[in-house]
Amino acid sequence: MKHPLPASPTHICVLRLSALGDVCNLVPTVRALQRQWPKTRITWIVGKGEHSLLTGLSGVEFVVYDKATGFKGMRQLWRDLSDTRFDVLLHMQQSLRASILSLGLSAGVRIGYDRARAKDWQTWFTNHRLAPHPQAHVLESFMDFARALGVTDTALEWNLAIPDTAYQEAETFMAGRQTLVISPCANPRLRNFRNWSAQGYAAVIEHAWAQHGLTTILTGGSSMQEREMSAQIMAQCVEAKPIDVMGKTSLKGLLALIERARVVIAPDSGPVHMANALGTPVVGLFATTNPERAAPYCWQDYVANRYPDAVRTYLHKSLDDITWGTRVRHPDAMSLIRSEDVIERLDTLVEHTADRLKR
Repeated sequence: MKHPLPASPTHICVLRLSALGDVCNLVPTVRALQRQWPKTRITWIVGKGEHSLLTGLSGVEFVVYDKATGFKGMRQLWRDLSDTRFDVLLHMQQSLRASILSLGLSAGVRIGYDRARAKDWQTWFTNHRLAPHPQAHVLESFMDFARALGVTDTALEWNLAIPDTAYQEAETFMAGRQTLVISPCANPRLRNFRNWSAQGYAAVIEHAWAQHGLTTILTGGSSMQEREMSAQIMAQCVEAKPIDVMGKTSLKGLLALIERARVVIAPDSGPVHMANALGTPVVGLFATTNPERAAPYCWQDYVANRYPDAVRTYLHKSLDDITWGTRVRHPDAMSLIRSEDVIERLDTLVEHTADRLKR
């Protein structure tokens, strides 16, 4: 049974802990809620790393949950919010951990996904479900929560906070140069097969320098996988040696680098959605995940897309035969993306966004 929704909520809870790309895609929903009800309090329960990216987001109160603290951290969060009652809880994290966390929160209405989109038994923990929205992009799925509350102005707005110190950090690496930012690795903690080849990246880096005068900056963390990828890329670059800042930037510093970049290239990972949020041209590399669901939202036309080929080659099916959101978990899937594909997307994107250099 659907519970009646508040016509004008005074306090909204957003429950979305992770990940970096997803929280970037969620911000326009928060902005839509703020435009609809400027005086409404919005509390966002978010993960530790994600908070460091979003800190300073205007009009939002953050409550940080560190997943490493487990159930002990949940109990502390419940104690901290024991005197708080939300008019509505937007349960936007499809994980059992988040659902258990939601049990200790006081809320009149708990909105979750419809049955087709819900995962990990989320419907057991909500009392109001979204209307069905087949084949929705992740950003649109988040915006459906605002639509459920009656919000009609769904214009995209981010306005992420980037402090001056982050720009100063970025400039130490950029030094006034026009840059291509490449974040070559998806989350190294997950065996998600989203990474492209060092050889492919090197070919793109050489082309970006020769054709467009772009200096490449390699970004990412300091994991062994990322360090190895960086070393392999550097070894294969001859004329255009990239600047390696892996593990050397803060998340806010990365935002500043991306905002001031001429173009960003990355697989399905946080940086493509950061670029999208900042209005920076971005080429997403997609073969293991469906770009119609997860590509950088405003730059979907510039994706290097080999997902249909991967589905056919490794799942032996057509797109019509698989469910929305199916992933191709095969170590060779990203090899279907050719360097020529990415170079063509890069050239087209640079040409179509040339006016950025005049601003």
